Amino acid sequence: MSQSAAIVVAVLISAVLHASWNAIAHAAQDRLAEFTVFGITATLCGGVIVAFSAAPAPASWPYLATSAALHTFYNLLLMLSYRLGHFGQTYPLARGTSPLLVTAGAVLFAGEIPPPLRLAGITCICAGLATLMWSAGRGARHDLPAIGAAVATGVMIASYTMVDGLGVRHSGTAAGYTGWLFVCQGPALPLMAVAIRGRRLPGRLRPYLWEGILGGTLSMLAYGLVLWAQVYGQLAPISALRETSIVFGALIAAIRFREPFGPRRIVAAVCVAAGAVLITV
Repeated sequence: MSQSAAIVVAVLISAVLHASWNAIAHAAQDRLAEFTVFGITATLCGGVIVAFSAAPAPASWPYLATSAALHTFYNLLLMLSYRLGHFGQTYPLARGTSPLLVTAGAVLFAGEIPPPLRLAGITCICAGLATLMWSAGRGARHDLPAIGAAVATGVMIASYTMVDGLGVRHSGTAAGYTGWLFVCQGPALPLMAVAIRGRRLPGRLRPYLWEGILGGTLSMLAYGLVLWAQVYGQLAPISALRETSIVFGALIAAIRFREPFGPRRIVAAVCVAAGAVLITV
């Protein structure tokens, strides 16, 4: 398998894993408890990776610290998005916002100029996002908080994607960078949960133990594959290809959650996914 083909396969697997762990997160009644188990799992798994990997180069540590903070805000906004909106609405909007911002960031900070076909993909994504934003009706006010939270989540995704894309290239070790990233950002939500729930926390975690371990492991594997791909490929195409997770998320929303997923949202998901594919050409 060529390196470019391996990158595509790795990122597509990451997309499936990402949609899966997000579905687990959305299904939880107590998302703070669920994300606490995610964080503990990520920290422990990250520690194992660190023990068997080379340490990242010193030049990458500022990126690691920044990314850990961004991931924490991302998790908080993701929880808020899932509390306010349907999975089939918030997930595509958050994921679809990211490639546009990453493409712009790649031009500004990495000198990666997209060719015309990729610009066409960006336009397609914009059209899909516009359709998605109005999928529940013409600017229904009750949808605006969910839309705002999802877009803010997308901004965080784009931010940490850019930071990690540059940081992992400075690190000299994708595995070591991945391990330290999860060790650094994993404890944040568990510590917040301890502060909020106190002695009640252990009892609240028990119902989410196994699915939380599964979700945390899938999350780490999904992002580890993306970090590996970013070492060898351009940031914007990888970010966009990863957002084919929108298609898997759309299927999960309709099948698992029985959410109303009418023609507008189907068209929106297809537009965003098609745009993501065009950006990779």
